[in-house]
Amino acid sequence: MAGDKTIDPKQVRRDAEAKLKAERKAAKERKRNSTDPKDMGRVKQIVQAFKLTKEQDPALVWLTAVAVGVPIIAGVVAGILLGRWIMLPLTGIMVGLLLAMIVLVVRARRATYKRYAGQPGSAEVALNMLPKTWTSAPAITANKQMDVVHRTLGPGGLILIGEGEPGRTKHLLDSEARKHQRITDRIEVVTLQMGDKEGQIPLDRLEKHIRKMPKVLQAYEITEIKQRLRALDAVRPRLPMPKGPMPTNPRQMRGARQAMRGR
Repeated sequence: MAGDKTIDPKQVRRDAEAKLKAERKAAKERKRNSTDPKDMGRVKQIVQAFKLTKEQDPALVWLTAVAVGVPIIAGVVAGILLGRWIMLPLTGIMVGLLLAMIVLVVRARRATYKRYAGQPGSAEVALNMLPKTWTSAPAITANKQMDVVHRTLGPGGLILIGEGEPGRTKHLLDSEARKHQRITDRIEVVTLQMGDKEGQIPLDRLEKHIRKMPKVLQAYEITEIKQRLRALDAVRPRLPMPKGPMPTNPRQMRGARQAMRGR
């Protein structure tokens, strides 16, 4: 019929290939400019971690140099003395890189705690460092004064972490503990207060404290409690709070408080 257009399979294939190529290029460009570690390669992640850690910990540079240099020098010297020119220097290089990674991990952890210490919501930083056997929910409730309660569930039990002024935080913790205790009679809900005052757990010790808690739940029990927590959270009003530690800038803090009041 007049006006009908014949579909060219080759042209369709070329168009599809061009579209796919453009999508891949766009995805590659997005990952290249992304600051999300999930979009970075392993080497870029290490470089980014090094840069961020160095800002808080200038000693990282020479500590890393020592960690890499000493094993390499030892390997070269041993290779010369023992006549093993290849094996021992290579071993020194591998040991040096391993030690450098250990130094970076340890110092990066400390720098992260230092960077967020004192910021509202900083307990989430410690909860994110727990093993995958733990499931955490940051800021499940809060008040107008920006005191918050976080939650984590794992082999050590169901734990609520309060963050803020001790008196107000205790009230929040007690209220949440009663709600959570209703969904599990197998264990007692544990409450902790994070902070630097007496009776509180500092940010840089919170993760270790939770890790060391005695194992009271099996994997299947954790799954059951997770399902009950979903039901509990479903009827809970959502807090308009950003993820991660809250900003410390006074203007940003005022905006966050207004958001929590629904203004």
